[in-house]
Amino acid sequence: MSRLYEQLADQVNMLEIFKARKKVEQALHRTQLIYYKRISDELGAAIHVKHENHLPTNSFKVRGAVNFMADLDPSIEERGIVVGTRGNHGLAVAWAAQARGILCNVVVPVDNNPEINAAILSYGAQIIEHGRDFYEVQDYCEELAENAGYYYLRQGNEPKLLNGIATMGLEIFEELPQVDTVLMPIGGGSGCAALGKVIQGINPHVDLIGVQAAQMPSFYESWQQGKKVTVAPADTVADGLAARSVYEIPFMILHNRVKDVVLLTEEELLEGVRLALRYTQNLAEVAGAAALAAAFKIKHQIAGKTVVVVMTGGNLGMTRLSQILHC
Repeated sequence: MSRLYEQLADQVNMLEIFKARKKVEQALHRTQLIYYKRISDELGAAIHVKHENHLPTNSFKVRGAVNFMADLDPSIEERGIVVGTRGNHGLAVAWAAQARGILCNVVVPVDNNPEINAAILSYGAQIIEHGRDFYEVQDYCEELAENAGYYYLRQGNEPKLLNGIATMGLEIFEELPQVDTVLMPIGGGSGCAALGKVIQGINPHVDLIGVQAAQMPSFYESWQQGKKVTVAPADTVADGLAARSVYEIPFMILHNRVKDVVLLTEEELLEGVRLALRYTQNLAEVAGAAALAAAFKIKHQIAGKTVVVVMTGGNLGMTRLSQILHC
Protein backbone atom coordinates (compact mmCIF):
# COMPACT_ATOMS: atom_id res chain seq x y z
CA MET A 1 0.00 0.00 0.00
CA SER A 2 2.82 2.45 0.82
CA ARG A 3 4.27 1.91 -2.67
CA LEU A 4 0.91 2.88 -4.19
CA TYR A 5 0.84 6.10 -2.18
CA GLU A 6 4.41 6.86 -3.20
CA GLN A 7 3.40 6.53 -6.84
CA LEU A 8 0.39 8.77 -6.30
CA ALA A 9 2.50 11.34 -4.44
CA ASP A 10 4.87 11.46 -7.43
CA GLN A 11 1.90 12.64 -9.52
CA VAL A 12 1.78 15.82 -7.45
CA ASN A 13 4.49 17.84 -9.18
CA MET A 14 5.21 21.19 -10.79
CA LEU A 15 4.39 20.05 -14.33
CA GLU A 16 0.94 18.86 -13.27
CA ILE A 17 0.43 21.99 -11.15
CA PHE A 18 1.10 24.25 -14.15
CA LYS A 19 -1.28 22.13 -16.22
CA ALA A 20 -3.87 22.50 -13.49
CA ARG A 21 -3.55 26.27 -13.53
CA LYS A 22 -4.83 26.46 -17.11
CA LYS A 23 -7.96 24.56 -16.08
CA VAL A 24 -8.47 26.43 -12.83
CA GLU A 25 -8.08 29.83 -14.54
CA GLN A 26 -10.94 28.99 -16.90
CA ALA A 27 -13.36 28.47 -14.02
CA LEU A 28 -12.11 30.57 -11.11
CA HIS A 29 -10.79 34.07 -10.55
CA ARG A 30 -7.40 34.73 -8.98
CA THR A 31 -7.86 35.44 -5.28
CA GLN A 32 -6.56 38.62 -3.72
CA LEU A 33 -3.27 38.75 -1.84
CA ILE A 34 -3.69 41.83 0.34
CA TYR A 35 -1.09 43.63 2.45
CA TYR A 36 -2.58 44.71 5.79
CA LYS A 37 -0.71 47.60 7.36
CA ARG A 38 -2.45 47.44 10.74
CA ILE A 39 -1.59 43.78 11.20
CA SER A 40 1.93 44.40 9.92
CA ASP A 41 2.47 47.24 12.40
CA GLU A 42 1.08 45.09 15.22
CA LEU A 43 3.31 42.10 14.44
CA GLY A 44 6.43 43.87 13.17
CA ALA A 45 6.30 41.90 9.89
CA ALA A 46 4.96 42.50 6.39
CA ILE A 47 1.70 40.54 6.58
CA HIS A 48 -0.18 39.62 3.41
CA VAL A 49 -3.42 37.60 3.50
CA LYS A 50 -4.27 35.24 0.65
CA HIS A 51 -8.08 35.37 0.51
CA GLU A 52 -9.13 31.87 -0.50
CA ASN A 53 -12.38 32.64 1.32
CA HIS A 54 -13.33 34.77 -1.71
CA LEU A 55 -13.63 31.79 -4.06
CA PRO A 56 -16.94 30.15 -5.02
CA THR A 57 -17.97 27.89 -2.12
CA ASN A 58 -15.78 30.20 0.05
CA SER A 59 -12.84 27.80 0.26
CA PHE A 60 -9.56 26.86 -1.41
CA LYS A 61 -10.83 23.34 -2.01
CA VAL A 62 -12.81 24.33 -5.08
CA ARG A 63 -9.50 24.68 -6.95
CA GLY A 64 -8.89 20.96 -6.60
CA ALA A 65 -12.45 20.02 -7.48
CA VAL A 66 -12.30 22.08 -10.69
CA ASN A 67 -9.05 20.41 -11.73
CA PHE A 68 -10.42 16.95 -11.01
CA MET A 69 -13.59 17.53 -13.04
CA ALA A 70 -11.72 19.05 -15.99
CA ASP A 71 -10.29 15.71 -17.17
CA LEU A 72 -12.82 13.31 -15.78
CA ASP A 73 -12.67 9.72 -16.93
CA PRO A 74 -15.89 8.93 -18.86
CA SER A 75 -16.52 5.89 -16.67
CA ILE A 76 -16.55 8.11 -13.55
CA GLU A 77 -18.84 10.56 -15.30
CA GLU A 78 -21.32 7.75 -15.96
CA ARG A 79 -21.11 6.26 -12.48
CA GLY A 80 -21.33 9.47 -10.49
CA ILE A 81 -19.31 10.54 -7.48
CA VAL A 82 -19.60 10.15 -3.73
CA VAL A 83 -17.70 12.28 -1.22
CA GLY A 84 -17.59 12.41 2.56
CA THR A 85 -17.44 15.76 4.29
CA ARG A 86 -18.39 18.04 7.12
CA GLY A 87 -18.22 21.03 4.82
CA ASN A 88 -15.75 22.49 2.36
CA HIS A 89 -14.76 19.38 0.40
CA GLY A 90 -18.39 18.49 -0.24
CA LEU A 91 -19.27 22.05 -1.20
CA ALA A 92 -16.35 22.23 -3.62
CA VAL A 93 -17.07 18.93 -5.36
CA ALA A 94 -20.81 19.63 -5.55
CA TRP A 95 -20.14 23.03 -7.18
CA ALA A 96 -17.70 21.61 -9.72
CA ALA A 97 -19.88 18.56 -10.45
CA GLN A 98 -22.90 20.75 -11.11
CA ALA A 99 -20.91 22.74 -13.68
CA ARG A 100 -20.21 19.46 -15.52
CA GLY A 101 -23.68 17.95 -15.03
CA ILE A 102 -22.33 15.02 -13.02
CA LEU A 103 -24.23 13.18 -10.30
CA CYS A 104 -22.72 14.01 -6.91
CA ASN A 105 -23.63 12.33 -3.62
CA VAL A 106 -22.40 14.02 -0.47
CA VAL A 107 -22.34 12.00 2.76
CA VAL A 108 -22.40 14.09 5.96
CA PRO A 109 -22.70 13.19 9.65
CA VAL A 110 -26.23 13.24 11.04
CA ASP A 111 -25.48 16.34 13.15
CA ASN A 112 -23.89 18.32 10.33
CA ASN A 113 -24.33 22.09 10.07
CA PRO A 114 -27.74 22.64 8.40
CA GLU A 115 -26.47 25.75 6.63
CA ILE A 116 -23.68 23.71 5.02
CA ASN A 117 -26.19 21.05 4.02
CA ALA A 118 -28.44 23.67 2.44
CA ALA A 119 -25.53 25.09 0.46
CA ILE A 120 -24.56 21.63 -0.81
CA LEU A 121 -28.14 21.01 -1.93
CA SER A 122 -28.18 24.36 -3.73
CA TYR A 123 -25.39 23.06 -5.98
CA GLY A 124 -27.57 20.18 -7.14
CA ALA A 125 -25.93 17.44 -5.07
CA GLN A 126 -27.73 14.76 -3.09
CA ILE A 127 -27.22 14.78 0.67
CA ILE A 128 -26.92 11.48 2.54
CA GLU A 129 -26.84 11.75 6.34
CA HIS A 130 -24.99 8.89 7.99
CA GLY A 131 -22.84 8.32 11.05
CA ARG A 132 -21.79 10.31 14.06
CA ASP A 133 -18.46 11.62 12.80
CA PHE A 134 -16.28 11.96 9.73
CA TYR A 135 -14.75 8.51 10.18
CA GLU A 136 -18.13 6.78 10.04
CA VAL A 137 -18.90 8.96 7.01
CA GLN A 138 -15.73 7.70 5.28
CA ASP A 139 -16.65 4.07 5.97
CA TYR A 140 -20.08 4.60 4.47
CA CYS A 141 -18.59 6.23 1.37
CA GLU A 142 -16.47 3.12 0.88
CA GLU A 143 -19.61 1.01 1.21
CA LEU A 144 -21.51 3.10 -1.34
CA ALA A 145 -18.61 2.97 -3.78
CA GLU A 146 -18.50 -0.81 -3.54
CA ASN A 147 -22.25 -1.50 -3.59
CA ALA A 148 -23.64 1.33 -5.73
CA GLY A 149 -20.69 1.79 -8.06
CA TYR A 150 -20.00 5.46 -7.33
CA TYR A 151 -16.46 6.80 -7.59
CA TYR A 152 -15.28 7.73 -4.09
CA LEU A 153 -13.37 11.00 -4.31
CA ARG A 154 -11.11 11.09 -1.26
CA GLN A 155 -10.05 14.60 -0.41
CA GLY A 156 -6.49 13.92 0.71
CA ASN A 157 -5.20 11.12 -1.52
CA GLU A 158 -6.26 12.29 -4.98
CA PRO A 159 -3.34 13.89 -6.91
CA LYS A 160 -5.61 15.95 -9.17
CA LEU A 161 -7.14 17.62 -6.13
CA LEU A 162 -3.72 18.51 -4.72
CA ASN A 163 -2.43 19.80 -8.06
CA GLY A 164 -5.47 22.04 -8.39
CA ILE A 165 -5.15 23.36 -4.84
CA ALA A 166 -1.45 24.08 -5.47
CA THR A 167 -2.38 26.79 -7.98
CA MET A 168 -2.82 29.16 -5.05
CA GLY A 169 0.91 28.76 -4.40
CA LEU A 170 1.73 29.81 -7.96
CA GLU A 171 -0.36 32.93 -7.46
CA ILE A 172 1.46 33.76 -4.23
CA PHE A 173 4.92 33.53 -5.80
CA GLU A 174 3.88 35.49 -8.88
CA GLU A 175 2.58 38.38 -6.80
CA LEU A 176 5.05 38.22 -3.91
CA PRO A 177 8.29 36.53 -5.01
CA GLN A 178 10.10 37.92 -1.95
CA VAL A 179 7.92 35.96 0.50
CA ASP A 180 9.86 34.51 3.46
CA THR A 181 7.18 32.58 5.35
CA VAL A 182 3.79 31.02 4.57
CA LEU A 183 1.32 30.03 7.31
CA MET A 184 -1.27 27.41 6.38
CA PRO A 185 -3.77 25.41 8.48
CA ILE A 186 -3.52 21.61 8.48
CA GLY A 187 -6.52 19.33 8.86
CA GLY A 188 -6.17 16.33 6.57
CA GLY A 189 -3.17 18.07 5.04
CA SER A 190 -4.11 18.56 1.38
CA GLY A 191 -3.83 22.35 1.34
CA CYS A 192 -0.55 22.57 3.17
CA ALA A 193 0.94 19.71 1.14
CA ALA A 194 -0.05 21.41 -2.11
CA LEU A 195 1.68 24.60 -0.98
CA GLY A 196 4.69 22.56 0.11
CA LYS A 197 5.10 21.20 -3.41
CA VAL A 198 5.09 24.70 -4.93
CA ILE A 199 7.55 26.01 -2.34
CA GLN A 200 9.86 23.08 -3.02
CA GLY A 201 9.68 23.73 -6.76
CA ILE A 202 10.09 27.52 -6.75
CA ASN A 203 11.97 28.54 -3.61
CA PRO A 204 12.72 25.87 -0.99
CA HIS A 205 14.18 28.53 1.32
CA VAL A 206 10.68 29.80 2.10
CA ASP A 207 9.51 28.62 5.52
CA LEU A 208 6.21 26.72 5.53
CA ILE A 209 4.54 26.78 8.93
CA GLY A 210 1.55 24.56 9.59
CA VAL A 211 -1.25 25.38 12.03
CA GLN A 212 -3.32 22.84 13.95
CA ALA A 213 -5.82 22.67 16.78
CA ALA A 214 -4.08 21.62 19.99
CA GLN A 215 -7.07 19.34 20.58
CA MET A 216 -6.38 17.52 17.28
CA PRO A 217 -2.60 17.58 16.71
CA SER A 218 -2.57 14.69 14.23
CA PHE A 219 0.01 16.08 11.84
CA TYR A 220 2.11 17.56 14.63
CA GLU A 221 2.36 14.19 16.40
CA SER A 222 3.10 12.44 13.09
CA TRP A 223 5.77 15.01 12.26
CA GLN A 224 7.35 14.65 15.68
CA GLN A 225 7.37 10.85 15.54
CA GLY A 226 8.40 10.59 11.89
CA LYS A 227 5.44 8.38 11.00
CA LYS A 228 1.73 8.83 10.38
CA VAL A 229 -0.21 8.45 13.61
CA THR A 230 -3.85 8.70 14.63
CA VAL A 231 -4.72 10.78 17.68
CA ALA A 232 -7.50 10.07 20.15
CA PRO A 233 -11.01 11.39 19.45
CA ALA A 234 -11.57 14.91 20.76
CA ASP A 235 -13.78 17.91 20.12
CA THR A 236 -12.55 21.14 18.57
CA VAL A 237 -14.31 24.35 17.56
CA ALA A 238 -12.52 24.17 14.20
CA ASP A 239 -14.39 21.62 12.08
CA GLY A 240 -11.87 22.02 9.26
CA LEU A 241 -9.03 20.97 11.57
CA ALA A 242 -10.86 18.05 13.19
CA ALA A 243 -8.81 15.29 11.60
CA ARG A 244 -7.59 12.45 13.80
CA SER A 245 -4.99 11.58 11.18
CA VAL A 246 -3.38 13.27 8.21
CA TYR A 247 -3.82 11.66 4.79
CA GLU A 248 -1.02 9.47 3.43
CA ILE A 249 0.01 11.57 0.42
CA PRO A 250 0.04 14.89 2.30
CA PHE A 251 2.16 13.33 5.04
CA MET A 252 4.66 11.99 2.49
CA ILE A 253 4.96 15.48 1.01
CA LEU A 254 4.93 17.45 4.24
CA HIS A 255 6.91 15.50 6.80
CA ASN A 256 10.24 17.04 5.73
CA ARG A 257 8.87 20.27 4.23
CA VAL A 258 7.36 22.13 7.17
CA LYS A 259 9.58 24.38 9.25
CA ASP A 260 7.29 24.38 12.28
CA VAL A 261 3.77 23.59 13.45
CA VAL A 262 1.80 26.00 15.63
CA LEU A 263 -0.76 24.45 17.97
CA LEU A 264 -3.70 26.71 18.87
CA THR A 265 -5.93 26.41 21.92
CA GLU A 266 -9.69 26.52 21.47
CA GLU A 267 -9.81 30.15 22.59
CA GLU A 268 -6.97 31.11 20.23
CA LEU A 269 -8.90 29.50 17.37
CA LEU A 270 -12.02 31.50 18.21
CA GLU A 271 -9.97 34.67 18.52
CA GLY A 272 -8.80 34.10 14.94
CA VAL A 273 -12.35 34.74 13.70
CA ARG A 274 -12.47 37.99 15.68
CA LEU A 275 -9.05 39.03 14.37
CA ALA A 276 -10.17 38.43 10.79
CA LEU A 277 -13.19 40.67 11.29
CA ARG A 278 -11.31 43.33 13.24
CA TYR A 279 -8.29 43.68 10.97
CA THR A 280 -9.47 42.53 7.52
CA GLN A 281 -13.27 42.97 7.66
CA ASN A 282 -13.57 39.41 6.35
CA LEU A 283 -15.75 36.57 7.55
CA ALA A 284 -13.59 33.50 8.11
CA GLU A 285 -14.61 30.17 9.55
CA VAL A 286 -12.65 29.01 12.59
CA ALA A 287 -10.22 26.83 10.60
CA GLY A 288 -10.03 29.50 7.90
CA ALA A 289 -8.79 32.09 10.38
CA ALA A 290 -6.34 29.74 12.12
CA ALA A 291 -3.26 30.93 10.21
CA LEU A 292 -4.00 34.53 11.17
CA ALA A 293 -4.37 33.54 14.82
CA ALA A 294 -1.07 31.69 14.56
CA ALA A 295 0.69 34.75 13.13
CA PHE A 296 -0.29 36.73 16.24
CA LYS A 297 0.85 33.87 18.47
CA ILE A 298 4.34 33.61 16.89
CA LYS A 299 4.87 37.32 16.22
CA HIS A 300 8.44 37.20 17.56
CA GLN A 301 9.28 34.27 15.28
CA ILE A 302 8.14 36.09 12.13
CA ALA A 303 9.28 39.61 13.06
CA GLY A 304 10.93 41.45 10.19
CA LYS A 305 9.81 38.88 7.59
CA THR A 306 7.51 39.01 4.58
CA VAL A 307 4.69 36.68 5.51
CA VAL A 308 1.69 35.17 3.70
CA VAL A 309 -1.24 34.07 5.84
CA VAL A 310 -3.68 31.85 3.96
CA MET A 311 -7.32 32.53 4.91
CA THR A 312 -8.58 29.16 3.76
CA GLY A 313 -12.35 29.44 4.14
CA GLY A 314 -15.32 31.57 5.10
CA ASN A 315 -18.19 29.15 5.71
CA LEU A 316 -19.36 30.32 9.11
CA GLY A 317 -23.05 30.47 9.93
CA MET A 318 -24.76 33.41 11.59
CA THR A 319 -25.59 31.54 14.79
CA ARG A 320 -22.00 30.37 15.25
CA LEU A 321 -20.63 33.81 14.40
CA SER A 322 -22.86 35.43 17.02
CA GLN A 323 -21.71 32.92 19.63
CA ILE A 324 -18.04 33.58 18.84
CA LEU A 325 -18.42 37.35 18.97
CA HIS A 326 -20.23 37.30 22.28
CA CYS A 327 -18.35 34.60 24.17
